[in-house]
Amino acid sequence: MRAKSFAELGAVRKLLQEQAREAQQREAEKRAAEERARRERELFVRSVGQVHQIKERGLAELDRPRPEPLPFQRRLDEQEVLREAISDEFDVESLLETDEALSFRRPGISLEVVKRLRRGDWVIQSQIDLHGLRRDEAREQLAGFLREAVRDGLRCVRVIHGKGNGSPGREPVLKAKVRSWLVQKNEVIAYVQARASEGGNGALVVLLKPSSELPRARAA
Repeated sequence: MRAKSFAELGAVRKLLQEQAREAQQREAEKRAAEERARRERELFVRSVGQVHQIKERGLAELDRPRPEPLPFQRRLDEQEVLREAISDEFDVESLLETDEALSFRRPGISLEVVKRLRRGDWVIQSQIDLHGLRRDEAREQLAGFLREAVRDGLRCVRVIHGKGNGSPGREPVLKAKVRSWLVQKNEVIAYVQARASEGGNGALVVLLKPSSELPRARAA
């Protein structure tokens, strides 16, 4: 019975010793944390100078609604779309050169530019095929194609409109529309009918202005 009591006392003593060691360890960790905090405060004061707490002024904080963000980019896009709008009612015939291929050049663009364009002095860098599309779809795709071509810095592109053999009455409706649409685009400075190897009277080779010469949209 006495032996059992000694064993229990030994276990209690061991438990007390472990608790004492844990308490000492916690105390040491606490002192170390306080010392680190003190050194950090001193370093902060040496770096930025003395800091004074702002006095409480007793002002109420109002939850004011924030103004909605203004969609500047959307406005710019809409302005660009309006600027690029092209009409079906535009009469292009008076602006075309009365040569064998009915070419077009803007005022100030020499006839030599048209001749060089017809000879293929400019490499065709991209093309769009509108053949078979409905009028509205073709107009939208052409506007988007020209916009991207200018943004990419392209100078010479080909627009395929087809020869109109499949149109009602075999009238080349899209062919005439494409010529009219191109004249209304400021980025187009000239175009000619493609050579036979490039699509003949079913396509146009278009010369674009350098992107540096085109006006940029401004925020409203």
